[in-house]
Order: sequence, then C-alpha cells, then structure tokens
Amino acid sequence: MTIPEHRRAFGDRLRKLRAERGWSQEHLVHTAQLDRTYVSGIERGTRNVGIDNIHKIAHAFGVDIRDLF
Repeated sequence: MTIPEHRRAFGDRLRKLRAERGWSQEHLVHTAQLDRTYVSGIERGTRNVGIDNIHKIAHAFGVDIRDLF
C-alpha cells in the first residue's frame, strides 16, 4: 500500500510535536483520549484521521488546529 503524502506529512508533524514536548505516544493518547494503535497509525500515515480527532489532538497539545498542518 502506498501511503499518501498528505497523511505522511500530518503524521510527521504529529511526531515532531510529541518529540518537542518529550511526550510518548502513551502520554498523547491519554491526554487526547484516543487509542494508542490509532495514534500510531496516524503517525505512520496509515490512518485517515477525522476532524473530531484532529481537534482532540490539537487540544491535547494546546495548539490551534492549523498548527498541526
């Protein structure tokens, strides 16, 4: 399966934000109230994340949604 570039870029951004904060995936999933395998899939670009979950992730990081892109 070829991973779409926009999904890969979003996942890379998510991983970068986590690293900047020193957060594990476990910390992010707990803070954003998402499943670990779901977040892992987002970061790998295999999941097509929905707007509600994008909002949860932005809120967990304390950033605007636009900062995730």
